[in-house]
Amino acid sequence: MTKRRHPLAAALILLLAPVLTIPSVVANENDYQPGPASWVGDLTPITEADWSYDRAEHLLGRAGFGGTPDEIQRLVDMTPADAVASLVDFDGVANDHLLPFEHSGFFDESLADFPPSRPAATELAQETGKSMGIRVKPEGGNRHMQPVSDRFFYWIRASQLESRRVAYWWAERMLDTNRPLQEKLALFWHGHFATAEGKVRDYRKLLGQVELFQQHAVGNFGDLVEAVAKDPGMLYYLDAGVNVKGAANENFAREVMELFTMGVGNYSERDVREAARAFTGWNYVDLDFVVNADQHDDGEKEFLGQTGHFDGVDVLRIILDQPVTAEYIAAKLYRFFVRADPSDALVAALGEVFRGADYELQPLLSTIFLSRDFYSEASYGAHIKGPVEHVITMLNQLDADDVPGVPDFNRTTTGLGQQLLNPPSVAGWAQGQAWITPALLQRRGNVAFNVLFPDVVGFQDPNFLSSGGDAIIGERLRSGQNFTAAIALDPTAEQTAFNMAARERDELFNTRVSGYRAWATAMQKLIPTPRGAVRIDMTRMVLDAGATTTTEAVDHLLGRFLRMPVSTEFRSGLIEFLGDELASDDLVRAETYLEDPLRMVTHLIMSTPEYQID
Repeated sequence: MTKRRHPLAAALILLLAPVLTIPSVVANENDYQPGPASWVGDLTPITEADWSYDRAEHLLGRAGFGGTPDEIQRLVDMTPADAVASLVDFDGVANDHLLPFEHSGFFDESLADFPPSRPAATELAQETGKSMGIRVKPEGGNRHMQPVSDRFFYWIRASQLESRRVAYWWAERMLDTNRPLQEKLALFWHGHFATAEGKVRDYRKLLGQVELFQQHAVGNFGDLVEAVAKDPGMLYYLDAGVNVKGAANENFAREVMELFTMGVGNYSERDVREAARAFTGWNYVDLDFVVNADQHDDGEKEFLGQTGHFDGVDVLRIILDQPVTAEYIAAKLYRFFVRADPSDALVAALGEVFRGADYELQPLLSTIFLSRDFYSEASYGAHIKGPVEHVITMLNQLDADDVPGVPDFNRTTTGLGQQLLNPPSVAGWAQGQAWITPALLQRRGNVAFNVLFPDVVGFQDPNFLSSGGDAIIGERLRSGQNFTAAIALDPTAEQTAFNMAARERDELFNTRVSGYRAWATAMQKLIPTPRGAVRIDMTRMVLDAGATTTTEAVDHLLGRFLRMPVSTEFRSGLIEFLGDELASDDLVRAETYLEDPLRMVTHLIMSTPEYQID
């Protein structure tokens, strides 16, 4: 992505950007109200006397994706218990304005049993004469296996394209939802029970997982983990198809204990082997869970000290019986929502709350969000926003109506280290300080710039073909040129007429041709992503807040966008910069040309290390 920044803004970044510590002299410190050190580790609920705008903002930032001053004030006007309940107990909150995902129509039943690889697809066609509903050409025809190769790559490309649309759809829900904690938790579970489109290669399965996480977001963890264990995407991702009686595959059994429920060191290798036997025969047909009885090992098993003819449900039940499971999940939720270093005593207390509630998530989350510990000084500024959370929070704070198409959401978050539906491994994404490096901090500033000053001229839609590779192939195909394997791999290669004719005749299929045709065919069906820029009015935002001077404008923007206080030097620099741009400190006088300077100031604020944390 091209890095673009207003020259004045670039200069001010170098001069004014603070370090990731709270300076001794700060601006907006009256709005910064962390609880005393004595609150650390204390799960006692805060009282109405403890409640404030700052603490309501802290709650909405952690339990959701931030919000506008009006949305924060709505929580301030409640009691702390009611404010937390409005976020945690959201079943009665209307969300009918959110639309279900609209499919482009890529899938048909012939793709339900999609081959695991291109060789498998073409070998099946060689044996049977067809694959994925496509018949081969008669022997002797030019590239008689080409239609099968084309069909295989078509679904790969179509699923990739549709997965980008699912990510946009989900991001739009995060922005527009009346139940922010539901989507925040769905994002958490997506990283916890991680599967990736790059291996699953079926956007429908990934969409089903997102909907599963939304459905079970604050429900019962036992129900959630069983639903995940039976989910077609997870079953494919962790190789359920080869987990059969007599040859148990340990992938899912290991991960369900190591990553999903208990953590390393709380089970033995024998437990892994025995659990794998219990899950044998678990599989799926298209999008439906099935148990293949003839592939299930129904023999006696010994697992975590218990003996019986266990199946997968029994294994999950036994795992939930272990006290360490409640502590492991409670601690991981705590690190996601609060801070990275809970004490052993706090983890034990949270685990006790979780087990006492029979693994219902609402009581655990309510305990956390109401606790003094959550509002203590140790918890303030201890959370680094992940890329998706960062972008959605930014749009919420700007009061944007939609997730803009320019810049592209998927490209933006991927550049910051997080691509929805494609976590890097079964362990999901690393959190905390892994999100921030000097280069990534600069990229975050560039993201803010591209949102506030969208590149509507140089923008390239990532859904379309690049100028190299497939595009070159496409030009050759459309121009009617002979297209051999050698030319596909090296467009500059010189071929004699004899060699070209021989290759054309002998080649069964050409995967480079398939790659281009796959993109082209999928693009003919793809529902396009809207490519508008973010619709915001910074002038009205500041004037409606009652600001009349450059000082009041800067203070409003600092209070709106930052959770952490900044140095008086930084604040003064922003005021001076805005005054220089306006040639006045009178906002009413400058109203007709106020928009861009306010966006410049906002970009500077959003480029600071303080903006990355809350």
